[in-house]
Amino acid sequence: VQLQASGGGLVQAGGSLRLSCVASGLTSNVYAMAWFRQAPGKEREFVAAIRWSDDSPWYGDSAKGRFTIARDTAKNTMYLQMNNLKPEDTAVYYCARGSGLSLTSRSDYYYWGQGTLVTVSS
Repeated sequence: VQLQASGGGLVQAGGSLRLSCVASGLTSNVYAMAWFRQAPGKEREFVAAIRWSDDSPWYGDSAKGRFTIARDTAKNTMYLQMNNLKPEDTAVYYCARGSGLSLTSRSDYYYWGQGTLVTVSS
């Protein structure tokens, strides 16, 4: 399984970006996929996840009200629409695929993409 994240870039505070994560390889038996992010010197933190069985989204506190996670199963792609971006959103964003048992826990995800850098200027 390979996960390819893209869509990062430099944006001003208040702006928007849409991240994409394309899955290739074994694309069946997907239970959950998620976005995590890691800022310099900080732990990797949960941003958002989507449960494949019922399309239900889950959001970390930093994402609630501003970010939207979505999927396109026909394209094996997951998205993260990020609006009203803030400088504290600056981080490398990673997509991941997991078992779906704990949507917010890093340990529950066993496939990871390479990350895409989001930089928000003030």
